[in-house]
Amino acid sequence: MAALKEETVDGLRAALRGPLLQPGDPDYDGARQIWNAMIDRRPALIARCAGTADVCTAVAFARDHGLPLAVRGGGHNIAGNAICDDGLVIDLAGMRSVHVDPDACLAYVDGGALLADVDHETQACGLAVPLGINSTTGAAGLTLGGGFGWLSRMLGLTVDSLVGAEIVTADARRRHIGPRQEPDLFWAIRGGGGNFGVVTRFEFALHAVGPLVTAGLVVFPAAQGQAVLRRYRDYVDTLPNDVSIWAVLRKAPPLPFLPQAVHGQDIVALAVFSTRPPEEAEPVLAPVRSFGDVLGEHVGAVPYAAWQKTFDPLLAPGARNYWKSHNFTTLSDEAVDLVLRYAAAVPTPQCEIFLGLIGGRANEPAVDATAYPHRNVMYAMNVHGRWLDAADDARCVAWAREFFAAVAPYAAGSVYINFLTQDEGARIHEAYGTNWDRLVQVKRRYDPDNLFRFNHNIAPAG
Repeated sequence: MAALKEETVDGLRAALRGPLLQPGDPDYDGARQIWNAMIDRRPALIARCAGTADVCTAVAFARDHGLPLAVRGGGHNIAGNAICDDGLVIDLAGMRSVHVDPDACLAYVDGGALLADVDHETQACGLAVPLGINSTTGAAGLTLGGGFGWLSRMLGLTVDSLVGAEIVTADARRRHIGPRQEPDLFWAIRGGGGNFGVVTRFEFALHAVGPLVTAGLVVFPAAQGQAVLRRYRDYVDTLPNDVSIWAVLRKAPPLPFLPQAVHGQDIVALAVFSTRPPEEAEPVLAPVRSFGDVLGEHVGAVPYAAWQKTFDPLLAPGARNYWKSHNFTTLSDEAVDLVLRYAAAVPTPQCEIFLGLIGGRANEPAVDATAYPHRNVMYAMNVHGRWLDAADDARCVAWAREFFAAVAPYAAGSVYINFLTQDEGARIHEAYGTNWDRLVQVKRRYDPDNLFRFNHNIAPAG
């Protein structure tokens, strides 16, 4: 990138309502840090946008000056797509407003809002959007990749509740899009990632949820993992859509309901969730306890917004993270055995393997109803490498890659785009399947020069 003249940068600064940061500014280093500490990039400029007009200005500036352009919502993406070297970052952290219209059951969510922001406002009205499982995740990145979590079996994916959006495209034009307003672009942002512009506001249909739900953990020893996971696999096929159970294999954290002797030991934890009250959820959840010898259990009524924060301590920013992921339509015995083998060999206590249960309403739309195509997936498996010391990089990455390769023959051959790391560009086709060609066509129309390329990129050349 050619060095920008001082007066050129000053002109951009004067045109923005929010601050513009450069290397050496007091807030610069904090602004370039994101959730995954493995990402260490130094942008030339960080525009902390205060509104959509700032976004339009920043997009036009990057385009006109040939700058690499990255967009930061929550900064939670594992690949570090929120930050680029030597370019311009559009930082939406100052745009976190969430407005709820309870009569229309709609939420208007700014592009920098976190899941906690959305839950806080919507739950005040007893309403919810089906979001993810970590409250510090950015709502924008989650949504643009599809979005799944505890409510997906009952209400579908996050994009299935998206009814409109405001987006700034590569021509620096603000557009309002929806099913009848530029429908191809609206289709593309429902799973196509940040390839098509900067979404500054999302419009979600809301659903009655909570404020109390039934949720918690049932923990088993890893030594009984084969029986537990096989029984789990068979049982979830019978679940109603308002019940979800995820499986997590890791070293036991110091949870207060677990005996101290269990802390640090290999476990299989089943995270159970239902929108039913405890007395109605109990008959459905009771069989889970028979899967093995329960080491500890904590299940009951909990505020939905609090449950959304339950796993935040295990996913706090500042650690080094590397993921590998597969989708599964079913779990074979061979896949179960491989999960157990590699979970028993985690390189650090923070590493884990989880099986996120999907199915239900998330699988009802047609493959081409949204850009997100994986409407036959029952489980999204994430191999979550996590550690603190850079000296552990090689062995933690190797563990994740080895397990990924070993279990691949039993997987569906597809992947959730939000779980792809920065070295997996070759798998982007797996993330979009038969929707790829249509996405390329939309990209050619709205971003023919590939201005928005710091993402899991859909190049206009295909």
